[in-house]
Amino acid sequence: MPLVELPLLWVALLDAFAWLLLHLVISIAIQRVPVSWFMRNDWLFQQFSWEREGRIWQQFFNVKKWKRHIPDGTLFIRNGYDKSTLHGRDRTSLGLFLLESRRAEFVHWLTIVPSVLFFIWNPLWAAWLNVAYAVLFNLPLIIVQRFNRPRLERLINAEMVARKRSVSNVNT
Repeated sequence: MPLVELPLLWVALLDAFAWLLLHLVISIAIQRVPVSWFMRNDWLFQQFSWEREGRIWQQFFNVKKWKRHIPDGTLFIRNGYDKSTLHGRDRTSLGLFLLESRRAEFVHWLTIVPSVLFFIWNPLWAAWLNVAYAVLFNLPLIIVQRFNRPRLERLINAEMVARKRSVSNVNT
């Protein structure tokens, strides 16, 4: 039983408005966090051995097939970083893309958290429906970031190795 009882139409309208507001507020707030924070807190975004450098996401969810159909957040947040394509293959561009993928993952994890608020005014079944929405909407976006990040790290490492080789060739 909800703490606040409302007619079902009002509950549905409140839910829709609340989700819109939550998505925007969380996205805008995290957009204001300096990119250096995502560099310092890289432990939050570590790859786990069971992810097999992102291959687990492809194996179970076939990420390559559907990830291109997900719109980038810059459609809604204009000053955001467009992650729909690489902006360059140099270390700086790849590094920034990597950090922005951490930002995106963080936004989507945070967007799941307030789903518990929906228990305040929703009947129990509708509150759980909102929790399911939060997870089902955000999880694919988290999976894409976790799939892409090891690939970006490999590109950055390959670029660093190539740079070291070219510097050593110049010095010899």
